[in-house]
Amino acid sequence: MAEQEERGHLHPITIMIDTISETMTKLGFDVEDGPELETEYYNFDALNVPKDHPSRDMQDTFWLKQKPGEERRLMRTHTSPFQVRYMKKMVTEGKYPDPYYAIVVPGKVFRNEATDATHETQFFQVEGLMVGRDVTLGTMKGVLGAMFAGMFGTDPVVRLRSSFFPFVEPGVEVDMQCFKCKGKGCNVCKQTGWIEIMGAGMVHPNVLTECGLDPRTYQGFAFGGGIDRMAMLKWGINDIRLLYNGDLRVVSQF
Repeated sequence: MAEQEERGHLHPITIMIDTISETMTKLGFDVEDGPELETEYYNFDALNVPKDHPSRDMQDTFWLKQKPGEERRLMRTHTSPFQVRYMKKMVTEGKYPDPYYAIVVPGKVFRNEATDATHETQFFQVEGLMVGRDVTLGTMKGVLGAMFAGMFGTDPVVRLRSSFFPFVEPGVEVDMQCFKCKGKGCNVCKQTGWIEIMGAGMVHPNVLTECGLDPRTYQGFAFGGGIDRMAMLKWGINDIRLLYNGDLRVVSQF
């Protein structure tokens, strides 16, 4: 009797990216992709990151060797550079956010840091951007609620906490009420009732200006979060390295 062939399985990161893409497409967002090899301009300068910001240091960023006269290049540290690439492209083509730009950008990013159960030198993020004349933090909160519902299969409660990121003003941390205990406190949320999901905020006027948009006319929000972290929360994975070590016992569960 012939052995039954084992079916292939999608990687949990792939499942999360597909789910996010499908959910955001239904909300009117386009799914985009950008280069992993970036320039200093797009990764830092155009995003209002100060020249002396610690994220530019060698311990955080994989810089490439620079040839004389060549612009400094690096492996992107976040998916946010595509915000600038997209808006500049639209403006160059004469396409302004009337009524709005709306994109989501899932992709791999790189950080030069020590590897442990919650940190990897490579991981996946999802970036979101919506810019228009009447886009608000309230708009963003509704969009994120719908995205989390698609990802975690629940009707989530979302809260925003004040925070700082150079490319947004105001900036916020986005928390979701724990989908396991519904806010009562458990091992997933470390007894707080809340799970920190991502950083977000209103696109900084300096970023809009850099892209050729008048911040007195247009405004928008941006958000970014780790897809790996979301997958770990959704399926109870306790070590991020399990997602990258090639062990088929992990993938075969999905």
